[in-house]
Amino acid sequence: MPARQYTALAISNTDDLLFGRAPIPLACGHDLTIGDGEVYPEINFTLPAMEVTDVTMPVVHDQYSQMVEAVCRRAVELHAPGLVVEFELLPPMTIHPAWGESIVSLLRSVLDRFHADHGLSSVLRVTPTDVRDSERPVRQRTGRYWGAMRESFRRCASAGADLLSIESTGGKEVCDDALVRCDLQAMLFGLGVLGVRDMAFLWDAIGEACVGTNCKPAGDTACGFANTAMVLADRMMIPRVFASLVRTVSAVRSLVAFEHGAAGPSKDCAYEGPYIKAITGLPISMEGKSSACAHLSHLGNIAAAAADLWSNESVQNVKLLGATAPVVSVEQLIYDCRLMNVALADGADAARRLRDWLVRSDAGLDPQAYVLTPENVLDLAGVMIASPDPYRRSCDVATATLALLRSATERGALSLTDRERTWIDMLDAQLETLPLDEASAIAAFEAPAYPSLIPSEYGL
Repeated sequence: MPARQYTALAISNTDDLLFGRAPIPLACGHDLTIGDGEVYPEINFTLPAMEVTDVTMPVVHDQYSQMVEAVCRRAVELHAPGLVVEFELLPPMTIHPAWGESIVSLLRSVLDRFHADHGLSSVLRVTPTDVRDSERPVRQRTGRYWGAMRESFRRCASAGADLLSIESTGGKEVCDDALVRCDLQAMLFGLGVLGVRDMAFLWDAIGEACVGTNCKPAGDTACGFANTAMVLADRMMIPRVFASLVRTVSAVRSLVAFEHGAAGPSKDCAYEGPYIKAITGLPISMEGKSSACAHLSHLGNIAAAAADLWSNESVQNVKLLGATAPVVSVEQLIYDCRLMNVALADGADAARRLRDWLVRSDAGLDPQAYVLTPENVLDLAGVMIASPDPYRRSCDVATATLALLRSATERGALSLTDRERTWIDMLDAQLETLPLDEASAIAAFEAPAYPSLIPSEYGL
């Protein structure tokens, strides 16, 4: 099937880039329509520190049973209008597809029971792990790990997943090194050449695995790229300005999933989600302040501005004073969603006012937040769809992002340290030396410098 081409924005007015409303809502699971006027909590939970083996699988099943029972019970007690449960497979559960399949079946049965007994509307998202980088050099399209992933997709879709996602990592062989060196040319090659080629290959396979099932291919995330940059910037290991460029460029890569059949919602840790929503009109999942249990960020409020699902990222099944951590997280999410839904119920003006407060509270304090304002999202999304191919899109959006940050700093709309201001000039200088098209970028790329990379595994 030929890839879909997005040549116009689905959302062209900032008034319409809003939480809880998407131009193309998604109906799935037990009586849930995402993006149709309400924001729903998406709870993500995982095991406490323990080994996952044949021997420990009964304990693993017991842990997941406890978690899903407890969060569903709390959702019913708090009158949640709906609940999305995400199961992110741990690597052994993808490498051994039957293990992941058995947990999907377990979660499915509990959600079915709570729907039958309590009327709880719910959706089960399942996210196999990208385990292809378990060996070096990395084999993206061949080998046992890719075979295990394909089998995991098929088994999870057939076992009862409503949505199928992944946090894919194609291109990290180059991008990891590019991040620590703040090498813009290598970063653009890793995301805009390698990453987009891998996404097209991967999402064709995910769509194929969903055929004949009730499962929909949902969306990807640039977590391994842009969120890695975000964490490095938070630890002052790389500039925040560079991390913000990685974020906007990563949207070009994440869009490929939707060009190849993904139906939404995007993954919660895809902070590039607002660009995807603006371009495709499909609903998105986002995370912010409620994901501090998994990682810190400077995007705690603004991330909710366009969210259709509101997530906690992931939390281990450990005991806190109030309850287990998954129950605490789902309660926090439900209350956040309740506030957004009351604003939506009071009308568009009320919802926009809450959205604008969420945006203004973060936008001027960090460049990674600034690129997520509704105005900037629409401007940069427009740059993306105006470019002829993914590599050119990546270069153009990097150029536009840097110009945006420079202008905001000069106007006083964005507060940057002197060090960060210096990096704007340094990155500008790098932009001037970039290859102008994909063919030139491939010709200029020095593959021997990256021993983990096999170019043929990307069709090169």
